[in-house]
Amino acid sequence: MSSLKPTSLLLACSSAALLLPGPCAPALAQTVTALPEITVTAASPITRRKPAPRPAEPAAAPAPAAAEQPQQQGILPVVTDQFATVTVVPNEEIRRSGEATLGDLLFSKPGMTGSSFAPGAASRPIIRGLDVNRVGIVENGIGGGGVSDLGEDHFVPIDPLATNRIEVIRGPAALRYGSASIGGVVSASNNRIPDAMPSCAAPFRTFGPSDAKPFGAPCVTAETRTSFDTVDRGLEGGVLLDAGAKQFALHADAYGRKGGDYDIPGYPYLNDPGYPVNGRQPNSGAQASGGSVGGSYLFDGGFIGAALTQNDSLYRIPGLDGANHRTRIDARQTKLTVKGEYRPDSVMIDAIRLWAGSTDYRHNEIGLADMAIPASDGVRQTFTNKEQEGRVEVQFAPFDARFAAITTAVGVQGGYQKLTASSPDDPGSLYNGLFNPNDNYRIAGYAFNEFKFTNSTRAQIAGRIEHVELKGATPNFPADYIPNFLPQESIAQQRSFTPKSGSIGLLQDLPYGLVASVSAQYVERAPKPAELFSRGGHDATATFDIGNPNLKIETAKTLEVGLRKADGPLRFEATMYYTRFNNFIYRRLTGLMCGEDFNSCGDGNPDNELNQAVYSQRDAVFRGGEIQSQLDIGAFHGGIWGVESQLDVVRATFTDGTNVPRIPPVRAGGGLFWRDANWLTRVNLLHAMAQNNVAPIAETPTPGYNLLKAEVSYRTKLDPARYGANEMTLGLVGNNLLNEPIRSAVSYTKDNVLMPGLGVRAFANLKF
Repeated sequence: MSSLKPTSLLLACSSAALLLPGPCAPALAQTVTALPEITVTAASPITRRKPAPRPAEPAAAPAPAAAEQPQQQGILPVVTDQFATVTVVPNEEIRRSGEATLGDLLFSKPGMTGSSFAPGAASRPIIRGLDVNRVGIVENGIGGGGVSDLGEDHFVPIDPLATNRIEVIRGPAALRYGSASIGGVVSASNNRIPDAMPSCAAPFRTFGPSDAKPFGAPCVTAETRTSFDTVDRGLEGGVLLDAGAKQFALHADAYGRKGGDYDIPGYPYLNDPGYPVNGRQPNSGAQASGGSVGGSYLFDGGFIGAALTQNDSLYRIPGLDGANHRTRIDARQTKLTVKGEYRPDSVMIDAIRLWAGSTDYRHNEIGLADMAIPASDGVRQTFTNKEQEGRVEVQFAPFDARFAAITTAVGVQGGYQKLTASSPDDPGSLYNGLFNPNDNYRIAGYAFNEFKFTNSTRAQIAGRIEHVELKGATPNFPADYIPNFLPQESIAQQRSFTPKSGSIGLLQDLPYGLVASVSAQYVERAPKPAELFSRGGHDATATFDIGNPNLKIETAKTLEVGLRKADGPLRFEATMYYTRFNNFIYRRLTGLMCGEDFNSCGDGNPDNELNQAVYSQRDAVFRGGEIQSQLDIGAFHGGIWGVESQLDVVRATFTDGTNVPRIPPVRAGGGLFWRDANWLTRVNLLHAMAQNNVAPIAETPTPGYNLLKAEVSYRTKLDPARYGANEMTLGLVGNNLLNEPIRSAVSYTKDNVLMPGLGVRAFANLKF
């Protein structure tokens, strides 16, 4: 074991290693760790995946599990082969985190946060200050299929408990999924549609006759995921099963979670003192359950499979209004997904890939119509989303163009969506729900071309063209949106758009394991149905939303530069970006207060609680950057200890200098870790500065906070003959250990909702 260098020298090495590796190299070289290989599957359609095993070449049986040691936990995954930053959250980190939503899971990642409308139940990812209509969410390559982009109170029907990996895709690769992903794409993946046979150390021999000649050895594997959290007395559990024999692979999973109102460290309602809270955020309990069954047929060079998935969620809406009206959302989604890939024995085509999905989503928003009348409890509004989507890609084999090896991939994508948002409170009214039923048709084609000039220099050019048709209806509002009490009627609206987008990127390997990237994007986005057709109260945002059927295409021009290092004791990624929006679509608050219908806007009624918000367009500029790093400093008690750090900033203004609303604050953090082959311990402090750059109307400043977390986990291989399981992971995670009153600057409910206080989560995962 080598002696430790002085701390001051080691910390200096972490910042100087990029430019002055010489003096630091001896100290760092002593602690070089074998790093996990990171293969990104959801970014560019040009991938270098190995072909599936051939029937004549079954995979060899792995060594006995008891003889293996698990890969070390807690290593910062840095992706260097993509043309913009890709954030990877591997399975072991998801298991340790234990968050119930994608927004909560990504809350502290550099450049990301969550909408935090209902922590633990409804929190959608926000990337570089962009949310809803500019951030795509997909599961196994197909859209999530809910209505989380229509309201911050709506949950994302993708549960981390059933997810094995998260990839956050930014930059040119997001064109693969659609121009509505200017901010990025959050891609969740799991094994619900298997693309390979499960691997067993001691295969079960119960499938078929013993003399069968299988494509893969008969096998059954299982995994259990359980945890308990003190902050809400919450329990969660899940079971995953994978089986295979001959040329068939099967998967099944089921999960559930339930928690009560979570603990908070202070009084949540800034402007309404005197309501009893008893140390907990009123009306914040949640429960969820779901499951899936799927299977695939594996053939020579590929697979085709399908999965049927069910997601159910019942959760309460925190905040003063939600607590007074006992507001809750009862949601249900059924989704059928198909996925396949074929790698033919061809000199022209490398791979053909297919994704298709159909979703049937419905949720009821339930609560009291009158706080004084318990019998008035019932459905206040119902949202439905029936959606179908499909995508086919062809990746061609590389060809030598003398100046470069060129690989091309092309794809086509199409979809249909029907949305409704009706209310039983005012049937037949012009303002029955948030919008009238509307239809959305879209079809697109895209192409990616990658140029490999040398082993160290690569470039990419990508383009996408879409055609979008939207049909709905809006009332004939006065031009100034001030009620004139003239008769109104619903006017049918039909809009079509053909947005066109393109990007170019360059990757360059540099000395000392560094990789530099630069990319430029031009992205056009068609308005979404809510932006065009809204015409009613939206309790989630406390706004009376008025859509604008005359909106134009939104355009974003982005330049991004990055520097990354994935290997060695120092790992980091740093990115800077600048985006200029033309015709940026946003909710413009007019200053009028409204009740439940348009004629109430500005009438002076003190009971009016909704800010009139008209979807409008202005030019805007977003600029910022992110950095995160991890440095293995030295050996200690048979393991490695080190330091990690992060910083992110985004500044967003309209071209007149006023602030774009709800932008995350500047955040900086760091911590210490120690790990060996089995153990991981970590303590980390994230400081968010006060956010005083707020919109001039109806947005208040947000104080800063310190978020302290600590964790310890133990993972080991087991002897299945002795213990039944072949791998075990146990751990404790402490969240908000300073018990600080935290308000999220991006949340519409931040003046009434505190983030969870001090809590300790215990978890256990077993693999069989």
